[in-house]
Amino acid sequence: MSVFVASTAIVSSDASIGEGTKIWHHVQIRENAKIGKNCVISKSVYIDAGVIILDNVKVQNHASLYAPAQIESGAFIGPNVVLTNDKNPRATNEHGESKSERDWNKKGVIVREGASLGTGSICVAPVEIGRWAMVGAGSVVIENLAAFGLYVGVPAKRIGWVGKSGVKLSMLENGLFNCPISNIEYREIDGVLIEVMDT
Repeated sequence: MSVFVASTAIVSSDASIGEGTKIWHHVQIRENAKIGKNCVISKSVYIDAGVIILDNVKVQNHASLYAPAQIESGAFIGPNVVLTNDKNPRATNEHGESKSERDWNKKGVIVREGASLGTGSICVAPVEIGRWAMVGAGSVVIENLAAFGLYVGVPAKRIGWVGKSGVKLSMLENGLFNCPISNIEYREIDGVLIEVMDT
């Protein structure tokens, strides 16, 4: 498999792109960014220098991923999502001089395996999005999110749990949660959702 790069994309020669990845129109991928295999980087996405994206990730139109963001395998980044890196942004320092790279204390967003960030959501670094969590469209994330959590709002709050299929889990009478798509069962223990394994 080869890499597809649209003619209008700007990809640094210092970036690393895995096999089978597709990079569409007007994407900019900066130096030392690392993108894994079989990813889709959609129209007009910006990927900052040093951002790390693992395999099978989808990044939708106009998303902006600022370093040092890390995106694990199978994650979904919706259209117009922003992963920030500066909690106290200024164009100039206290002396009125333009800030340079060395003036920033960058903090990153970590998106764990299988997590999904809905359209227009914003993650204010430093935060970690747990495995298979789902963030609703337009939400603003300002704290770490639990694995399998379903989060919406400004700021984002958990309103339920989702399974790997991406649909809200149903609560069963015995305190377990069930995925209506896969029929996988989960149990919540001290605010953490774990998959119930057959014995």
